[in-house]
Amino acid sequence: MKTVLGYLRPHARRVAVGISIKFTAAMLELALPLLLAHIIDDCVPAGELGAIRRAGLGMMVLAFGAAFCNVTANRMAARVSMEMTRDLRRDLYRRAQSLSCAQADRISLSSLVSRLTNDTYNVHQMFDKIQRGGIRAPMLVLGGLTLTFLQAPLLGLVQLGACGLTFLAIALVTRRGIPHYTRAQEAVDTVVRILRENASGVRVIKAMACQGRERARFEEANRAARRAEETAGGIMAAANPLSDFLLNTGLVLVVAAGAVLVNAGWLASGQIVAFLSCFTLIQTATLGLAKLFVKLSKGVASARRIEEILLAPEDQPARPGAGRNGPELGMEKVSFSYLGMEQDLEDASFTLNKGETLGILGPTGAGKTTLISLLLRLYDAGEGVVWVGGRDAAGLDRTDLGSRFGVVFQNEALLNDSIYENISFLRSLPREDVEAAAGTAQIGDFIRSLPEGLDTRVDIRGANLSGGQRQRLLIARALAARPGVLILDSADSALDYRTAAGLYAALRRDYPGVTLVVISERVAALQEADHILVLEEGRIAAQGSHAQLLKTNQRYRKMAELQMGGGLT
Repeated sequence: MKTVLGYLRPHARRVAVGISIKFTAAMLELALPLLLAHIIDDCVPAGELGAIRRAGLGMMVLAFGAAFCNVTANRMAARVSMEMTRDLRRDLYRRAQSLSCAQADRISLSSLVSRLTNDTYNVHQMFDKIQRGGIRAPMLVLGGLTLTFLQAPLLGLVQLGACGLTFLAIALVTRRGIPHYTRAQEAVDTVVRILRENASGVRVIKAMACQGRERARFEEANRAARRAEETAGGIMAAANPLSDFLLNTGLVLVVAAGAVLVNAGWLASGQIVAFLSCFTLIQTATLGLAKLFVKLSKGVASARRIEEILLAPEDQPARPGAGRNGPELGMEKVSFSYLGMEQDLEDASFTLNKGETLGILGPTGAGKTTLISLLLRLYDAGEGVVWVGGRDAAGLDRTDLGSRFGVVFQNEALLNDSIYENISFLRSLPREDVEAAAGTAQIGDFIRSLPEGLDTRVDIRGANLSGGQRQRLLIARALAARPGVLILDSADSALDYRTAAGLYAALRRDYPGVTLVVISERVAALQEADHILVLEEGRIAAQGSHAQLLKTNQRYRKMAELQMGGGLT
């Protein structure tokens, strides 16, 4: 993967043309003081009005030529920066999607959003300003100093000293400013995180009357971001007054030294005017560079954050030699920890044949979703082997692995699009398959009752659907591509018992060959399963069929009695 700077390489030719145009503009601007000196020293004393007019016309042509070149180069710079940022944002988005869950957890979703938006904007501004002012300004400084040294080395030394001190001051300020801008961007990550939490949990916040607390939390994060930005801005703000002071001091010295040289007859008055004009150009260019370094500081800090994503190593490569053949689905002495301290899943082992149903039962935090995440290889097991399709899951690439599964998690997102697109999920599935999946998911009658049917639009986060309708729509999405393994993670929590029973009966009827994994708190949803796991504190406390667990596991039998009544056998 390329670094941020590498995104300029495809545009190298246009950048080179832009530099050439900027160089031409700088040369035209530097020629203006020479014509002015010619008018004052040669034309005016000789009283040649025609020569003065011709020189004045030449200055006008040079001024318009420089303006035209600068406008053209600036437009080219804006286009290059725009296209470069487009490509950078596209690749950053793709790389963010390919990060493993462990990498995404370390970076955080709010930081990813901030890097895709705020950081890419800062990089765009940096490259745009560098192409506009970062090329023209050094040319004006070098050209002005060269002209001065050719005509009066003493004045050239004064100008060189002033410019050298100015650039040294800017470099020191920038070096201190970049780390503070990095911290400012991290503070923005926190603001984005709180905004996302409030946006997704707005109903809970309103229901529990927590608006005041959330406002206070946001204001605290906002103040922290403001303080971080103020600190960085305060450091960088020192660049302009320092530059002004040093350059104006140099201007005073040039005037003083020039007056002595003119009085001694060693320098013409027109040359002094030309030197002052050159110094003004140099001063303007140097002040522009001081402002540019503010953008550069922000851009460099953001580029480093972006490269952290772009250059992140492949965390879960497929390991073709990882395994031997095994069951259709299962685990063999698998252990896993999210934080690397205590085990979230320990010594888990089970096997499931193709077409069978696995039920998973356990209290909150027992490790049910963790077990599913390992089957999907969202995370790699710390120890042991995870079997998928008769092979070690570590030997399957993500595309192959993903094509085997249909999955419904506890919290899934719905698109602000039609019901068809929500079920097809950008896979361009045939409408017949979508309708069949909706029927199996027990939402077909509801869709047919809508005036626009499958073309009915779903509001953001499914706000115009009930909880049960959202869950059934998500189940239809998982079924539509006819997966080999279907995973339902508490997918029946919002369904009434009658609808849930109809769903599982339709699954067995319409998808007889599918391997089904069901996480549920309802014993009724699991009693037909071929194999049931009872999880407690990250361990498989018991496993077997419904009948076996009723006899051997007290917790399972108690839950069954509470939910299904007495008289169990």
